[in-house]
Amino acid sequence: MTAKISAAVVLAGGQSLIPVMNLRMGHPAALVDVCRIPELQQLSMTPDGSLHVGAGVRQADVLADREVGARWPMLRRAISEIGHPQIRSRGTVCGSIAHADPAAELPAVALALDATMVVRSRRGERRIAAEEFVLAPFTTVLEENEILIEVVFPPAGADSGWAFEEFATRRGDFATAGAAVRLVAGAGAVIDCRLALFGVGGRALRLSEAEEAVVGRPVDEEVLAAVHSAVESGLDPSPDVHASGEFRRELAARLAVSTIERAWERSNG
Repeated sequence: MTAKISAAVVLAGGQSLIPVMNLRMGHPAALVDVCRIPELQQLSMTPDGSLHVGAGVRQADVLADREVGARWPMLRRAISEIGHPQIRSRGTVCGSIAHADPAAELPAVALALDATMVVRSRRGERRIAAEEFVLAPFTTVLEENEILIEVVFPPAGADSGWAFEEFATRRGDFATAGAAVRLVAGAGAVIDCRLALFGVGGRALRLSEAEEAVVGRPVDEEVLAAVHSAVESGLDPSPDVHASGEFRRELAARLAVSTIERAWERSNG
């Protein structure tokens, strides 16, 4: 029994783990369902304006929350693109992030929104920036006996804009490529820009050259051309059965341009 517990795998919504087991790609000795733990069911906003999403919170619950939709519209939009209603009704936000599929929406949104992961074990609790949480495909910094108990999304600042777009061959499929952007504008120029691309590498990633092309300037045709060029030169996606590397790179560049343009329009810049 002790051996089984030490080799146990945490089960939340099961929308990633169960298919892995069905395909005989995973053989956990035991499953620990955490979705009935009240502490992990919390979907709340704290006085500082942050959104806390517990490990047991379903994607559908976040999608249905009007206040979350009003204050974190990118999160709502991204969840609406995940699979189908049946998947969202079981899948959890934290589960998707901890699974770290490079084509998944939520790790990229966590990156664009500068979210913080709260993880806990018997050794204590630590907080990890989204930037540092995912290491490689399906691999995070979670250590043995450590679980992701909640993700914290900071409030959007004033004069901020956002956009989220993805391309998939069929509705409900994982994205061939996608982009999530949050930018802050002021005095007619972009002050800060976080661009997260997904489906084009081993994990969701930011491209500093593309972001730097935007900051300090108004978004115009010249800036958008620089973004396109930076994404094209900064990516080297691998081909697979769904798309060639060249197609993914061009798709990512176009999505980066369109999302930044849309985020700028939504800001007060």
